[in-house]
Amino acid sequence: MSDMMFLRFQEVIMSELGINVTSAKKTMIQARLAKRLRIRQLHSYEEYFDYVFKTADGRAEIQDFIDVITTNKTDFFREPHHFDYLIGTALPQLLARNERNIPRVINLWSAGCSSGEEPYTLAMLMDDFIHSQPGINYSILASDICTTVLKKAQSAIYPQNLAAPIPLGFKKKYLLKSKDRAKNQVRIVPQLRSKVRFKQINFMDPDFDLPTRMDIIFFRNVIIYFDHETQQTVLEKMCRHLRTGGYLFIGHSETLSGFRLPLTAVGPTIYRKTA
Repeated sequence: MSDMMFLRFQEVIMSELGINVTSAKKTMIQARLAKRLRIRQLHSYEEYFDYVFKTADGRAEIQDFIDVITTNKTDFFREPHHFDYLIGTALPQLLARNERNIPRVINLWSAGCSSGEEPYTLAMLMDDFIHSQPGINYSILASDICTTVLKKAQSAIYPQNLAAPIPLGFKKKYLLKSKDRAKNQVRIVPQLRSKVRFKQINFMDPDFDLPTRMDIIFFRNVIIYFDHETQQTVLEKMCRHLRTGGYLFIGHSETLSGFRLPLTAVGPTIYRKTA
């Protein structure tokens, strides 16, 4: 891939996905797109670019292009201090605000959910939590731009080794082992699967079409791929979808320092909406 061709891909990835692909990622982008060239039986990156973005037939390839470009790395119970804070502090404080003591639904959003480990982690924690909170229920929205990982997440089937970080008690309660021992797989139980709604969302879209504001948003390890201007724009959108008093969790390598947002830091990479 020539430098000029890489620049063209950089520009379209930024404009369509908001992702800042540096020159250091050229080899990675080249390798990922090479798979699509083979599948489409095209002979050059120039030919592929023109096919995707300049022909009517190429529209069907755009989602596959997005799927191979976006990074999808996640684990169950990743960055556990976030979940400790969620259960020990955030949820009790949210319920304390519910002064009328009426039944309510806690709305959570796993934004950039990848293959589903994060929203199912949240579902395990929430199911366990509400057993001691009569009249409380929860709903989880899980979104990603990549349709491939969303399909995997909806299946809720994982290799058994990926379940290692899940506490033993939760494994017994929330995982089903495959009847075929050769597959060595587990599946999330139906009662949790029914609590998670999956939706494709591109953070560059002007409106996410969400039915309600969120009490909790996990938006982890996403903004590191955006430039500063895009980060500001996307974070403003996230804040609009967060209730006053709600919590935003970001990745351990991310910070909101220097952004103009109605958020107050309440812990490492944990923020609360103040207005």
